[in-house]
Amino acid sequence: MARTVIVGASVGGVRTAQALRAAGYDGEIVLIGDEDVPPYDKPPLSKALLAGTTTADRIGLLRANAAAEARVELALGNAATGVDREHRQVLLTDGTSQFYDDLVIATGARARPSPWGTPPGVHVLRSLADAEALGVALRAGGPLVVIGAGFIGAEVAATALGIGLDNVTVVDPVPVPLSRVLNPDVAAVFGALHTTRGVHTRFGVGVTDVKETGDGLEVYLDDGSVLPAATVVVGIGAVPNDDWLAGSGIPTDDGVLCDSHCRSIEDPHIWAVGDVARWWHPRYGRSVRLEHWTNAVEQAVCVAHNITHPEALRDHTPVEYVWSDQYDWKVQLVGRTGGEIAHVRVNGADPERSFAVLYADESDRFIGALTVNWPKALITCRRLLNRADAVPSSLPEVRALVDDVRRAARMGAR
Repeated sequence: MARTVIVGASVGGVRTAQALRAAGYDGEIVLIGDEDVPPYDKPPLSKALLAGTTTADRIGLLRANAAAEARVELALGNAATGVDREHRQVLLTDGTSQFYDDLVIATGARARPSPWGTPPGVHVLRSLADAEALGVALRAGGPLVVIGAGFIGAEVAATALGIGLDNVTVVDPVPVPLSRVLNPDVAAVFGALHTTRGVHTRFGVGVTDVKETGDGLEVYLDDGSVLPAATVVVGIGAVPNDDWLAGSGIPTDDGVLCDSHCRSIEDPHIWAVGDVARWWHPRYGRSVRLEHWTNAVEQAVCVAHNITHPEALRDHTPVEYVWSDQYDWKVQLVGRTGGEIAHVRVNGADPERSFAVLYADESDRFIGALTVNWPKALITCRRLLNRADAVPSSLPEVRALVDDVRRAARMGAR
C-alpha cells in the first residue's frame, strides 16, 4: 500500500491530508507535527485569539476523531530532523523514522528572530504558545512597542488597543506601513488609520537596541530617542523552515525549490506546500514563495491531485489573495499590488472607510486590487483575475465594472 508522509501540521499539511482523501487516495497518510497540540489555524493568533474572543479549541484544524475517521495518523510533538532520500525515510527527534512513498514538506515558516536579543518581555508571534504568552503580557498592562508595521505588527497593535491598552507604539524604518504589499500613497492611508485610532507611529525610524531595565524594557531608536515598554513585539518577517533539510540533497533557496507541479526539482516523490514552498509559477515565469493562507490551501489541493493522479499533473498557478482585519476594517488584496505599479482608487459608498485600489501593468492590463470594507468589489476583481489567462481585462474596463458595483449598491439602498 502506498504511503504519504506529510511533515508540518498547520493548514498546508492538514489540507493536504484532507485533499488526498478527497482526491481518492487510498494509501496510508501520516501527518507529522513538531508541536504536541492538535493542529490549529494561525490567522486568528494575532486577532481573535489574542483579543480573547475565541479559544484554542475553536481554532482547531483537525481533531483526533476526525483524523481517525479520515485514516490520517497524527504523529505530533516529534519534529522532523532530516530526510534519508536513499531509503525514503523522514528522521525524527526521538531517533525513529517514518517511511514514505511520497513526502510532502509543509513545515511553513518561523518568525524572524529579534536581532536585539530576547530579554523577558520581548515576543514574536507565530505559534499558539506565542499568542498565549503575548496575551498574558498585554493584559498585565503597560506600554507596548511593536517593531515592524507589516500585517502581524498592524494586527497586534489594533488588537492591543481593542483590549484596553492605551499606550501602543508601532516602529518601522520604512516611511509607511505595509510597504511590502502597498504603494506609498495607499499605505499612508493605513498609517493614518492607526494614528486616528490612538496608536503612536514612528515610521522612518529604525531600532538600534532593546534593553532590559529595572522597570521593564527600553527600545532605542536611531534618531536618539528611547521608548519605555512593558512588552515588545518583534514582527519583522518570517523565515521558511527548510534548514532541517540540510544534508538531504533536497535543493532549497529561501524555500524548497519545486517545479510548476510543486514537486522537488531533484526528486519526483518529494513535494512542498505553503510558506516553505518555492515553486515555478508559469503565469509569472519565475519562482515564487507566498506566505498566504489561501495559497497553502490551494497548493495542498494541487499536490494531493498530483500525488493521486501522476498521469495528469496540474500546474499551480494561483492568483494571490490575502486579508487582514484591523480595527473595523476588512482589508483584502488579490493579485499583484504595491511598489511602483500603476493604480487608481475607486471610492465605495463611504469613501472614508470603503474603497478599492486597482492595479495595472505597463500594458494597462489589470493585475491586482486592494479592497477595504467592500466585499462585492473584491468578488468582481477576483473573478476577473481568475479568468485573466483566457480573457485579460484592461484597467478602464475593471474600473467601470467596480463603479457599476457601487451604483448597484446605491440603487439597492434606496
